Formats: sequence, C-alpha cells, structure tokens
Amino acid sequence: MTITEVPAPDPSASVAESAAAVPADAPSAVADTVAATPAASPVGDLAGVNALRDAVSDTTPTVGTVIEQLDAWGFTIADTRFSLWSVLVVVMVIVGVIVFARLGSRLANAGVRRISRLDLAQRLLVEKLVAVVMWVVAILIGIDMLGIDLTALTVFSGAFGLAIGFGLQKTFGNLIAGIILLMDRSIKPGDVIAVADTTGKETFGQIRKIGVRAVSVVTRDAKEYLIPNENLMVNQVENWSYSSRDVRVQVPVGISYNCDIKQAEALMLEAARSCKRVQEHPSPSVWLQEYGDNSVNFVIHCWIIDPEEGVGNVRSDVLKKLWDLFKEHGVEIPFPQRDINLRTNDEFQQLVAAIAQRVSEQSTNG
Repeated sequence: MTITEVPAPDPSASVAESAAAVPADAPSAVADTVAATPAASPVGDLAGVNALRDAVSDTTPTVGTVIEQLDAWGFTIADTRFSLWSVLVVVMVIVGVIVFARLGSRLANAGVRRISRLDLAQRLLVEKLVAVVMWVVAILIGIDMLGIDLTALTVFSGAFGLAIGFGLQKTFGNLIAGIILLMDRSIKPGDVIAVADTTGKETFGQIRKIGVRAVSVVTRDAKEYLIPNENLMVNQVENWSYSSRDVRVQVPVGISYNCDIKQAEALMLEAARSCKRVQEHPSPSVWLQEYGDNSVNFVIHCWIIDPEEGVGNVRSDVLKKLWDLFKEHGVEIPFPQRDINLRTNDEFQQLVAAIAQRVSEQSTNG
C-alpha cells in the first residue's frame, strides 16, 4: 500500500487551482473533498440575509428566483456587498425591532400598572427602566437576525461613544437625571413646584410628566414649561408638595386708625373660615403687621391642601367676604390721605382774587 502525500489547499487559491494541485493518483475521496471546497467570497455579506435567502429558496423555488433577482441588483462598498434584497431585509428588521420594542414596552407597562403597591413615581421609574431594557433586547435581536459580527462594529462603537461624549452629553445627562429624580422621589408627577420664566417672574405649576429629556410643568395660566431634568437635579427647587401638601396663603388687609382692632380681627377670621378651601386645622390666624402711613396693616394666614387649584382664588374669596363684613359692621377701609400746604405770595394772592371774582360773577349772572 502506497501513501501519497497530498498538499494542503491554499486558502487564497481558487477551487480550480486547488484541484489542479492534487496529484492524479490521489485517492478519489481527497479529490472530491478539495473539489467541493467553496470558493472564498470576495466581499463580506450579512450572514443573516444570506441564510434567509437560502432558506426561502429551498422552501419555495418560485420566490427564491425572485429573491435571486433582487440579490443580483446591488453594489459593493469596501468588503461588503449591498443588494436590493439585503436592503429590504435590513429595513424589515429595523421596522420589526421598533414594533417589538414599542409593543413590548406597552405590554410591560400595562403589567406594571396593575401592581397596586407601587406609587406613581415608582411606577414611572419601572416603566422607564422596562422601556430601556426592551429597546436594548430588541436591538440585540435585530443584530443577531442580520448576523452582524459585533467585532466589526468596534470602530463604529468608538465613534458612537465619542459622539455621546460631545454631542449627546446633555441628552444622556438628562436621561440619567430623570431616573435619579424618580429614584429619590424628590420630584414626581402631581407635585407643585415654583418656576420662573425668562423675565425672572416666578410662578408655580404642577408637574404633568417626567420625560426622557425634560419635565413638563403646567402653570395656572395654562402655560407649559419644559425644564431639563438636569436643571431640576443640580439647582434649587421649591416643591410645595414634597413632604406635605399644606400651603399657607397670606392675605394683606388694611383698616382705618379709627376702627376697633379686635372687631376687625374677628371679622377677618370669620371671612377666612367662610372659604371652602381653607382648612380648619391648622386654623386661620390674623397678625398685626405694622402701623402704616394711612392704615393699620394686618395679614390673614390661612392653610390649604390643594395648591394645584391655585392660591389667588382663595385670596379673592376671603377679600370679597371681608368686604361685605366690613360694610355691615362699619369698618372703614382707608385710602391714602395727603395734607397740602400752599405758600402765599403776590402771584398766589392775585390768583385767589381772580378765582373769587370769577365765582362772584357767575353767581350774579346765575
């Protein structure tokens, strides 16, 4: 028995060259193996796209013919070939990833809402984390379906990380800030916070939504402020309903110096208690603030537990009721008074004489 040494085929050689390198007296099995070795593809393709094409062609030859025709129309960039078929598959996979991520997030959020033990902030936090997880899973499934080699994305991932570090730094910072705000529960939907507009005028509003980038705050004027999450985390925030929903409303009132102070205080308390939104505990109180230039100034302190309904309307209700009570009991609400001192001189005396003469003539003619 003679053993013939068969040279190993060169991977870079073509099939014909490899077959020609096999001696004529080589065993037929060795020759068949070399002949059956596929040729190396000159370009890199998406493995998932090719696998799907082969599977459809084996199952349905008619559809396979159409796919072969679509795959024949294409072009090559670097080491990767792009055809009409591969672009179509990539688009279908991207659409499938988006649909899967959104549908999965909605189903997961519906399950989270059924958990009654979670409050609004905890539920919103879980929903955001579930959404992030669903998108990551969907993207990884899409990459696996396309058969993309992750090692080929090393350069792309480095460029993407650099883009995040410079261009998307604020976006990711706001995302992390929103998650932190929900985790420590310092700000949650439904809270009432004080905000300032571009002119520096401060007002208050209720948090409607905590989004990925910003917090939506709606004021009593129906204006909606979109405040970046990062600003609420690093800056001072005045939260009216963080640990308690009790808010004190101050109503300034001035009465005449000739009025009975004790009677006026009793009427002020009665007016405050008559307002439906004013709480009995803590009870309203009246403070003497100062002796003003024209009036004795008081401040009515009353408490409410629903600041999202506004504070101006409470102040208005108390003042309107107090107006009727003051009118009924003869309590005077003063207005500014000024004493005018006129210095006399010749011109002033002539003016007085002229006015007196004019009045006398009108009386005589009348």
